[in-house]
Amino acid sequence: MTALTLAAAQSISIAGDVPANITRHLAFMRVAAEQGVQLLVFPELSLTGYEPSLAAALAIDPEDAVLAPLRAMARELRITAVVGMPIRSAPGAEVLIGALVLAPDGSLAVYSKQHLHPGEDVAFAPGEGGAALEWGNDRIALAVCADFSHPSHPLQAAKYGANIYAAGVLISENGYGPDSTLLQGYAAEHEMVVLMANHGGSTGGWVSAGRSAIWASDGCLIASASGVGDVLVIARREGGYWSGQQRVIAF
Repeated sequence: MTALTLAAAQSISIAGDVPANITRHLAFMRVAAEQGVQLLVFPELSLTGYEPSLAAALAIDPEDAVLAPLRAMARELRITAVVGMPIRSAPGAEVLIGALVLAPDGSLAVYSKQHLHPGEDVAFAPGEGGAALEWGNDRIALAVCADFSHPSHPLQAAKYGANIYAAGVLISENGYGPDSTLLQGYAAEHEMVVLMANHGGSTGGWVSAGRSAIWASDGCLIASASGVGDVLVIARREGGYWSGQQRVIAF
């Protein structure tokens, strides 16, 4: 297997402040690049915070110029970043929960959350998912939060050949036990590396548990954040073996 370095960006989002959150994302990207990270995954709705009441006003077309600094940084650093943002295809169109894939070649791909939590349908419509990322011999399937609560979602990813399953999420303290157990179980069941990027602080009235994590394809933990806060959780594959670390990001 070729060398590969993945990371979960456990970031704290400032409610509704997209410019400030972009600045924080750029800092994460710089530190990640220094660590040799090739794929960096942020939490659900990381660029706005999980703020359903603000989503309609903040939603953008994925090609909006607001993302230009992030796309330029991805090109400069040669890193792929998956960022969370409410999106809509046209003015007045339904708002989706997007995970936008900013690639080093300047391209952009869109994954939209397929399965909504109860109550999210007030602000969002269900999306259509998106294509897996092809990375040499690796195939990386994306998920956003409630997607993974449906066993059919990771199962389909595995059936289509994914060996890595990367989810941007918002998981509270009460939900962390069952949700992390579910994700760890998928890793072992489907023989996939599973990455979970959680929010580093409270957002939208929810108290995030933090503790972002990456599990190996046998379900063993590779790396995790010890708690909340801005943390980079890194997993490196060299010679077919995985090693991990966490790196606190200071602002």
